[in-house]
Amino acid sequence: MSRLSEVDLSVRLSKSDAKKQLAEAQRRLVHLRLLLGGQISGGELGPPLCVLFEGWDASGKGGAIKRLVDELDPRHVRVAQFAAPTHDEKRHHFLWRFWPVLPGWGGMAVLDRTWYGRVLVERVEGFAAEDAWQRAYQEIVDMETTLAAEGMILVKFWLHVSPEEQLRRFESRRADPYRAWKLTDEDWRNRDKRTAYEAAVEEMLERTDHEGGRWHVIAGDDKRSARVAVVRTVCEAIEGALAAAGIDPDPPLPGA
Repeated sequence: MSRLSEVDLSVRLSKSDAKKQLAEAQRRLVHLRLLLGGQISGGELGPPLCVLFEGWDASGKGGAIKRLVDELDPRHVRVAQFAAPTHDEKRHHFLWRFWPVLPGWGGMAVLDRTWYGRVLVERVEGFAAEDAWQRAYQEIVDMETTLAAEGMILVKFWLHVSPEEQLRRFESRRADPYRAWKLTDEDWRNRDKRTAYEAAVEEMLERTDHEGGRWHVIAGDDKRSARVAVVRTVCEAIEGALAAAGIDPDPPLPGA
């Protein structure tokens, strides 16, 4: 059974439940982020946090990222978005353009699209030769393993939506003049190649899921539950990394 077929896309949260659960998760994230950044508990910097977002077109990546960073001080997080590589970027190794945005100790970065484009769109659309994208799986795992060995907390998301829900969102965007810009001809072309993309996603999940960088496949047909799941998962990843390092995630706070 494939990873994608195992996802329960029927998961739903009511508006009131989602609002309450999201607020609780966001409050927890604020605490953990301040702890990592050295703003509380003595000022010692914690490990860097890097959150990677991949997913289907219209799967809710933007909305999930917004809820993830909404309550954080903008000085304490960097959100970077990656589209097709430029002419100059193509002159370098495909991982080169991502290094400048990676966080250092005490830092946090959120990447909207990532180096996984090499084994997804570049593979399916033929933008990379087969030997190049085949080689990329190990190159990516090697890089992530190195980052994790240095202490980085890597949280990798694939936001999964059904083809029916994706079509509904495409049509909704097309009918809204304030969101129509988000829908491109490329989105429709990618949708026509869903079978090829599913095969690429499945291989990506299988070959690049490793101890230093686990994949979290999020059911995205219900945006409310997906957003809660994303924030909670990041909190759990931070807590797990702190516990492994022997750091108390809830130290006594002056004046608390």
